[in-house]
Amino acid sequence: MKLKKVHSAVIASALTASMVITPVFADPTQQELEDQKANAQSELENLQTELDSLVQKMGDLEDELISTGQEITQAEADLEAAEEKKEEQYEAMKLRIKFMYESGTGSATMEKVMGAGNISDVLTQAEYSEKVHEYDREQLQEYADTVTEIENLQATLEEEMANLQATEVEYKAQQETLNETIASKQDEISNLDEMIQEAARKAEEARKAAEAEAARQQQLQQQTNTGGGSGGGTTPPYNAVTGNAVVDRAYSYIGNAEYVWGACSPGAFDCSGFVAYCLTGNYARLGNTNTFLGWPRVSDPQPGDVCVNAGHCGIYIGNGQMIHCADVGIGVIIGPVQAGMVYVRY
Repeated sequence: MKLKKVHSAVIASALTASMVITPVFADPTQQELEDQKANAQSELENLQTELDSLVQKMGDLEDELISTGQEITQAEADLEAAEEKKEEQYEAMKLRIKFMYESGTGSATMEKVMGAGNISDVLTQAEYSEKVHEYDREQLQEYADTVTEIENLQATLEEEMANLQATEVEYKAQQETLNETIASKQDEISNLDEMIQEAARKAEEARKAAEAEAARQQQLQQQTNTGGGSGGGTTPPYNAVTGNAVVDRAYSYIGNAEYVWGACSPGAFDCSGFVAYCLTGNYARLGNTNTFLGWPRVSDPQPGDVCVNAGHCGIYIGNGQMIHCADVGIGVIIGPVQAGMVYVRY
């Protein structure tokens, strides 16, 4: 008994699992697609504004890079000139020292001081030598300080340049990302445009099919009211909108469908299957040529009526021409209405 209960539970579980329905999501409506496109357009405009702002920043940054580069170039020139001045001052100081020690047939400065005529001359000579040394030291230090100051300025400018270049790399990366995002958003909008057009096309087809069905129902009602029947009776009214829709469907498959016995599917029909699709817009058979021969006949055929005999059928398009799925290896073509065919209306 326990085994039977387990078996029953397994069967119940299997049945429950088989009843799970996979959700089928309906295609978005044309209005929903239009709303999606509007949102995408808004996002695209925001992205473009962000990109324009970034481009402006990149322009300002370029100006800063140019200005800083010019300042660095000037600092390099100033540093070179200061180095030359410092070197010139150093060489001049060495020459003065050498001259002071070598003047007077090579006697030292101290000897010149001590050999002065009186104490005043001694002090004057000593003071002069001291001032010469002090002047040289001050000039040399001044040039050395200038060199240091310019070197510091150059280092600061080079650091600033490095920071600006890093910012430039960052801006370029942001620009690339924005360009990619904008291109993706543009593709999304283009795809939405195609979906909107497709939705509009389907809506138009549905409208035409509804009109055709309404006309057919009206025709059947009229036949019922007047006692008309297949193959005779009152001629059904002609609806130009319906007729044009039928002809449009027939034209859409010229050269695009092959003849396959019993077929009524995209790209493959036999003659009666092709006529059924053209009349309804659905890939569902309405019968065969014998079925069509039982429909109400018309004496003044119009585009969209059916040409039929015991062995073949097609869609009349006017001027004695019809579109039909001719035979194996030929498919859907335009040709003259065959002899012996009659015209009937769906």
